[in-house]
Amino acid sequence: MTWLSQHWLAAVLMLAYTLVLFYHANIGRRSSHDLRDYYVGGRNLGGAMVGVSFFATFASTNSYIGHAGKGYEYGLPWMTMAVFIVVFTYLSWTLVAPRLRRFTSHWDALTLPDYLEARFGAPNRWLRLSAALIILFSSVLYLVAIFKGAGNLFQQFFEIPYGVAVAATLLVVMLYTSIGGFVSVVRTDVLQGFLMIAGSVTIFGFVFAAAGGVEALPVLARSPDTAYLFTANAGMPFVVLLGIALSGSLKLLVDPRQVSRFYALRDERSVRVGIWVAVVGITIIQLSLFPVGLFARLLIDGVTDTDMIVPTLVTNPAVFPLWVADCLLIAMVAAAMSSMDSVLLVAASVLYKDVVETMRPTARPLVWTRFGVIGLSVLAALVALRPPGGIVEITIFSGSLYAVCFLPAILFGLHWRRGTAAAVLASMAVGIVVLVGWMLFGPRGVVHEVFPALLLSCAVYLLVAWKSQPAIQQWPDK
Repeated sequence: MTWLSQHWLAAVLMLAYTLVLFYHANIGRRSSHDLRDYYVGGRNLGGAMVGVSFFATFASTNSYIGHAGKGYEYGLPWMTMAVFIVVFTYLSWTLVAPRLRRFTSHWDALTLPDYLEARFGAPNRWLRLSAALIILFSSVLYLVAIFKGAGNLFQQFFEIPYGVAVAATLLVVMLYTSIGGFVSVVRTDVLQGFLMIAGSVTIFGFVFAAAGGVEALPVLARSPDTAYLFTANAGMPFVVLLGIALSGSLKLLVDPRQVSRFYALRDERSVRVGIWVAVVGITIIQLSLFPVGLFARLLIDGVTDTDMIVPTLVTNPAVFPLWVADCLLIAMVAAAMSSMDSVLLVAASVLYKDVVETMRPTARPLVWTRFGVIGLSVLAALVALRPPGGIVEITIFSGSLYAVCFLPAILFGLHWRRGTAAAVLASMAVGIVVLVGWMLFGPRGVVHEVFPALLLSCAVYLLVAWKSQPAIQQWPDK
């Protein structure tokens, strides 16, 4: 009862937030009459709603806990990644969104493998299954990272075992995502997006004030122990940091959980509205959170796990008043849920549409998809009990895998008529081999693995595509 008497506001807000989630899940359930409704909201959503969903989906605990904490280790140069994320958000909405919305609508594609098969010619089971397996593997990895972030947060705040914290997160996200589908996900993202903006600004404001404000930076810059944080190679060579920033940002162009938002846009006008909503939202969140770790140098000593910095700060009454910490808990839970529901829905959709249906179609696709949500979330939660790395490391690898496998097929495939299934498969194979090979045997301390892997993946795609005839003779009409 001691915890409840102190944090009654957090308990009330958590209850209200959970009720809203299931309210939206029920609306989504009533709106989901077929796969098109459940996977992409019937392709009838406005730009403002999808724009909020886009930045809310991206800015998960990876941003609130992972990236915010890494500033402690990598210093001022870590802000480079925040800038990359804003730039690639804009590029995603200008280079990918308009044509992908039009193409997927023309071919009635509901998943990324579904679209790739339609774009690159006759049915190709290998292309569809290969793309599906990459998405499933990367999605589970990403879910593990988010479960780790949510588990660390709940463990610190509620003073409960890590495993119990992961289980609580699993129960909520598994239920409301499986019930409501895409409409539920987007509706909750709108609420969560505004909570996340308010939360990120609040976190920065209180940490900034507790650390001493702008005057604190010269103190860090002059101290022998922290002066290196203001140099280009703070924590790692700057060229390696550029690779991390690139691999963490490129997925905004190709990550299925991000680009699936474009499938649901109603028309071209929705694209023009959504771009500014997404860019403004992502800018506020990233530029508020990325400096937090740097200022934390003045508040916390001896950090060994940077994923614990934000949970530690939030539960420190010298930094955040109790009522503010209670409110921030909801913002950070929203950050976790807004990504988990999207990743789960995309992965479950691919599992049914591009694996199960390809092998053996069933008469109850929505039931199979809902079971997919449950199964994948349980699998990720179990792996998260012994995660293979930190939040940022896991999500960076997931983003790198998406980039080297799908960037040539999506970016070149939308803007160049040439290209076949063989070109896509070859680029995927080369990208994966080089990415993993460079991680295991290459000079990672000099050049990040995403650079050689992406370069060769694109080169192979262009070479094979150039030698082949265009898979389609006409672009879909506007």
